[in-house]
Amino acid sequence: MKKEVKVKISNLFLIMALFFFLVIIVRVSYIAISPEVDDINIQDLASKRTTKTTILKANRGTIFDNSDNILAQDVSSYTLIAYLDSKRTTDENKPMHVVDKENTALVLSKLLDMKYETVLSYLNRENVYQTEFGAKGRGLTELEKDTILAANLPGIDFIETTKRYYPYGKFLAYLIGYAKTKEDSSMTGELGIEKAFNDKLTGVDGKTVYQKDLRGYKISGTKELTEPKKDGSDIYLTIDNSVQFFVEEALNKASGDYEFDEMDIIVANAKTGEILAYGTTPSFDPNIRDITNYLDPNSSVAFEPGSTMKIYTYMAALEAGVYKGQDLYQSGSFTTKDKTVIRDWNHVGWGKITYDQGFIFSSNTAVVNLMDKYLSASDLKNYLKLLGFGEKTNIDLPNEASGKIDFKYETEVFNAAFGQGITTTPIQHIKALTTISNDGELLKPYIVKKIVSSDNKIIENKRTSLGVVAGSDTIEYMKNLMWHTINDENGAGHAYYLEGYDIIGKTGTAQIASTNGSGYLTGEKNVIRSISLMFPKDDPEIIIYGALKRSTLVTPLSNAVKEIIQNVSKYYNIYGSKEAKKENIEEIPSYLNTSLEEATTSLNKLGITPVIIGDGDMVIDQYPKDTLITKETRVFLLTNSKNFVMPDLTNYSRSDLEVLFKFLDIPYIIKGNGYLVSQSIKPFEKITPDMEVELILKNKIELEN
Repeated sequence: MKKEVKVKISNLFLIMALFFFLVIIVRVSYIAISPEVDDINIQDLASKRTTKTTILKANRGTIFDNSDNILAQDVSSYTLIAYLDSKRTTDENKPMHVVDKENTALVLSKLLDMKYETVLSYLNRENVYQTEFGAKGRGLTELEKDTILAANLPGIDFIETTKRYYPYGKFLAYLIGYAKTKEDSSMTGELGIEKAFNDKLTGVDGKTVYQKDLRGYKISGTKELTEPKKDGSDIYLTIDNSVQFFVEEALNKASGDYEFDEMDIIVANAKTGEILAYGTTPSFDPNIRDITNYLDPNSSVAFEPGSTMKIYTYMAALEAGVYKGQDLYQSGSFTTKDKTVIRDWNHVGWGKITYDQGFIFSSNTAVVNLMDKYLSASDLKNYLKLLGFGEKTNIDLPNEASGKIDFKYETEVFNAAFGQGITTTPIQHIKALTTISNDGELLKPYIVKKIVSSDNKIIENKRTSLGVVAGSDTIEYMKNLMWHTINDENGAGHAYYLEGYDIIGKTGTAQIASTNGSGYLTGEKNVIRSISLMFPKDDPEIIIYGALKRSTLVTPLSNAVKEIIQNVSKYYNIYGSKEAKKENIEEIPSYLNTSLEEATTSLNKLGITPVIIGDGDMVIDQYPKDTLITKETRVFLLTNSKNFVMPDLTNYSRSDLEVLFKFLDIPYIIKGNGYLVSQSIKPFEKITPDMEVELILKNKIELEN
């Protein structure tokens, strides 16, 4: 008979077991009803484990000109990577990592325009699975990617992203601006239209959410929730591609022929205020952002305008009913009450002349006498403000400057009457000039023609009248004075005379103010030369404003403007002669990855003989590409070659030389401006990596002297 064993359970044990059981119950209940446990959202955690979200990336809006040519758009972009880990390779016959680092570095250095040693340093990184190649290895185009792939380098791959692309390069750069891609792949406009309309251009990403299984696949039968993306709005500009090309061509020619710091030119429709062209040299390429000045010279920089302001001083006198053009005054000099002597630009004047002659000769003392005898400071200031000076035009560009129309004392008032001591912007002058071309009606200048959203809602800009600020008699009188200024042999603006073109206008020359506030810079070069003009005289269709900074001559600006007038008048058939220079314009395609023979034949058909770099048979790079050119444009084709010889560089411009030596990848020094007259390495001499070439340039005026 078995002995019965009794186990005695301690009351303490029972109490502890009950306690732990209650703790578990409480914990489970807490987890069941609480949204967060240990600062972790349980529902979010479960959702992340069982759902997948795919972002539908919205496209940034496209920027067009007034003929629907693309000026800025999103394109696929690629980041170059190299796999360095040998474990990726499982078959020696099919290497999946970089095997020959030296050869890979040599090939990539040429294709990326990088130093061989720099590329090799990336490839020699230790204990890394893969490497990138810095700024020059990012933002590569489809063609650049294909060119690298064609080299068949083991271990080379690409990461696809999106970047902003500007097909015409420096063409219209300050107006379009640029957008920059951030680390999170979003884009933000940082200059020009890209910045001013960043909110409109930026789209809204969408997303797709669905239930997934352990392998990440969508679970059959479950719902898929989609929030569609909304692409950014498209911006259509008032810019006429051909007129802009005329301006760019004239600016480029001037910068090659003459020495100056900067030239700015705006062309506008005189009847509507639409901006047709908007140019600056030096400029920058928004694709590579080789930019040194982040302020748009045509709208963000205010400067003292000089004698172009005499137009509006005379208009103020005419509107006040106090102007008598045939009255005489003593030109030469005028002494103010505070003993300041104000002189005419030629210092001696023209003796006793009429006020009409004073305008035509651009006499400072003419407007000083007008102010002294007939107009008050408030009369002048109020009229200048009525025309829009001293305030923004609101032309839809970022960082627009207001300028400064502020004068009080006698000498300040007199100086303001001929454009010194006050500041204005080129776009303000376009606005004010519309009064002359519209019988006294002031128009708002505008650059955006329309905005079209992704759901096809359209916002259009149209001609905007800001009121009538001058009578017909005033306008007709000013047209006649401005005609004589250009067309009379002794007129101050005769440098802009063109036979057969009834141009009206007014020139200006202003000293440049010292940056330290101590008066003005001295020297013949330290001036800003400007021109306000329009044509035809009786019923103007085109307005042009131009400014030239730091030049001893007016010729660079006058030649550029006259060339633009001739091309634009033919293009729009203003004088009945439809022989537009547009016939000389060609759009050059990309020849990357095509045979040299095919590329050369195609260019020859356009009337262009390319500069061929190397003795290869395939084109691996070119300049320019996908842009407008003339038959005089120098086109470079870089071939798949290792043998390069020095071309004959005679008459190459600075920009041509910079392109060439970028392709040749040898150090160079450029001295002077204009066109090449001397090169330290003789033509057709073989190029070696240790070479350095010195290039001597002279501009047109130096060569003529």
